[in-house]
Amino acid sequence: MKTAVAKKEIESALADRFGTIFERREKCPREILPTGVSEIDALLNGFPRGAITEIHGAASSGRTSLLVSVLAFATAHEETCAVIDCSDTFDPLSAARARVDLDRLLWIRCMNNLEHAFKATDLLLHSGGFGLVALNLADVPPIRVRRIISSWWFRFRRALENTPTALIAITPVPCIRSCANLVLELMNESVVWPSTVSLVLDNRDARVTKKGSHLTLVRDLARQPGNFSSALTHARLLERMQVRVNRERPLAWDGRSIGFNTIR
Repeated sequence: MKTAVAKKEIESALADRFGTIFERREKCPREILPTGVSEIDALLNGFPRGAITEIHGAASSGRTSLLVSVLAFATAHEETCAVIDCSDTFDPLSAARARVDLDRLLWIRCMNNLEHAFKATDLLLHSGGFGLVALNLADVPPIRVRRIISSWWFRFRRALENTPTALIAITPVPCIRSCANLVLELMNESVVWPSTVSLVLDNRDARVTKKGSHLTLVRDLARQPGNFSSALTHARLLERMQVRVNRERPLAWDGRSIGFNTIR
């Protein structure tokens, strides 16, 4: 009883001298942007708004599938979205087939210029008005990604605070560290290839070669830079794959991971 009275007297004295700065305030939960993948939304609810989410993994690990799913959900709910495409690998035709509303999507092509990609992201975050901004660094070499200065990520985190915008950074290796509110690692557990492959390469973007039982995708060096409507990627050859998602930040003490299937 005496302890409670003494605590009350101390709190009263502090309030008289310093006002309300020592009062404990309830931490409001962040607003969430659902991903459209039921397995992820069931465990994480979605991606936090006003914060950075990092998605990393090797090639063909499901990073683009997850990005397209989030874009489809956001644009279907009248969100304005933006994709900063550092390596010009985003395929609008595949996105449209996945029900992404392209009228609500701003696609910025950076032609492998990392500095332009970060400056474009900075301008979009400070301009406001976007429900989702995706910085796609998936095809940037890991050594370059690791050399990105931390001040960029701190600047993005500061710009996002108290805004309804969710920033998703897709990287080949983890690099955002403490500036990311949520970090997910994607891994490809299994792949289902179609029994037959029929492709029409009307833009001479690439060709498929077969060596034994292996298919190899080879880009044509004479590709016209402005012709991107039928860009060929490995993802367009896959019929279905099973993806495993591990949450690296915040740390999941129960050790649970998430799995989902993609369908072409």
